Amino acid sequence: MRTRPVLVAVLAGAALVCAAPAQAGKPKPKTVRIYDNYFLKDRLKVKVGTTVIWRWPGFDESGDVHDVKLKSGPRGVKKFHSEAAATDFSFRRKLKVRGKYKIVCTLHEEMAMRIRVRR
Repeated sequence: MRTRPVLVAVLAGAALVCAAPAQAGKPKPKTVRIYDNYFLKDRLKVKVGTTVIWRWPGFDESGDVHDVKLKSGPRGVKKFHSEAAATDFSFRRKLKVRGKYKIVCTLHEEMAMRIRVRR
């Protein structure tokens, strides 16, 4: 009978697929709130491929104008710099390279944060 070897091969293939480890899903985005002269959180640890979203406050909570700039990062990472805004704005970047990132607001020197990207 020919169907038996085919059936055995199909079942063996199905067993291999079921035994394979589940792939880790995409990392969930991380949100950083921008308040009057500080980032909340000022330190993050994220996995490679995580999108970080910086959110400015709503109109009712508006404060000073702020921006988000990559001051330093791992070798090969393209620098980024958001627009300056005060309210109802967001800026996002997907961090694809392992290492340490230093983020600053260029309008307020005391306003800084660090992000560590790991595997």
